[in-house]
Amino acid sequence: MQAMGVTGFGEQKRVMNFSLAAAAVLLGAKVTAAVMTGSSAIYSDAAESVVHFLAVSFAVWALHLAHKPADETHHFGHDKVAFLSAGFEGAMISAAAMLIFYEAVRQIIFGVKIENLGFGVAVTAAAAGINLVLGLSLVAVGKRHNSPLLRANGMHVLTDVWSSVAVLVALGLYWATDWVWWDPIAAMLAALNILRVGYRLIRESLGGLLDESDPVVEREIRDLLDREVEARGLSYHNLRHRHSGRTHWVEFHLVFEDSLTVGEAHVAATEIESSVAALLHPDGRVISHLEPRSAENEEEHWETR
Repeated sequence: MQAMGVTGFGEQKRVMNFSLAAAAVLLGAKVTAAVMTGSSAIYSDAAESVVHFLAVSFAVWALHLAHKPADETHHFGHDKVAFLSAGFEGAMISAAAMLIFYEAVRQIIFGVKIENLGFGVAVTAAAAGINLVLGLSLVAVGKRHNSPLLRANGMHVLTDVWSSVAVLVALGLYWATDWVWWDPIAAMLAALNILRVGYRLIRESLGGLLDESDPVVEREIRDLLDREVEARGLSYHNLRHRHSGRTHWVEFHLVFEDSLTVGEAHVAATEIESSVAALLHPDGRVISHLEPRSAENEEEHWETR
């Protein structure tokens, strides 16, 4: 088995702590703006921020747990909690979308009254700018460290940007036309977009929790293994791989000629494992099973899929 090293936990921790602080500040500002203006679009933005703050709080805890090393009760580590966090964030986003949609419909039925428009626009515009920078940073750090947790949080922050843009467009149209129904219409459109992102996060989370394979990564591993075994006159089969959050787990069977000693086969297998782990740097975990050519076609029922 070959393990690779640095995780970048410090960078991930800093950006998530900043995300939590920003979520708390923007939540207070948006709730104040919603109360002062009475706008359903701003209310929808504030409601999404309440959910976002709860989700980020959960994600900060999950990030610490995900980087906790393996122990006696969790032999493969704790990083799968990242998928749980992403799913929770997706569920929270979806709940916010339904709440926003409900509030928009309620205002359509009972009427819309908007006040203190300038204050609401200023708060919403400032929040959109902060969230745009933060969201892009979270997604970038998440991709760099293979963290579904950070990517999910970044996508959530970016949905907040789109919500704020919808609010600004609605309030701009209201100011230009004096037609108040732009406000709930924009809130409903924002809710639909937020619901779309929530579904995507839940779908990706379930895929990770159920060990769904990544076809792109599998193709890269197969191409590498094809080259490695061809250069040594070997073959392989029963390749499996999964991504548990920040760690790629790979296993396969290597077939050697019967005349090779265990020591010789072990050296070749270690070299191949090292190549695969390097491909998945920095968090590749690779295990190979050695078998003689004479036993290549024997069924091993516990490993068939």
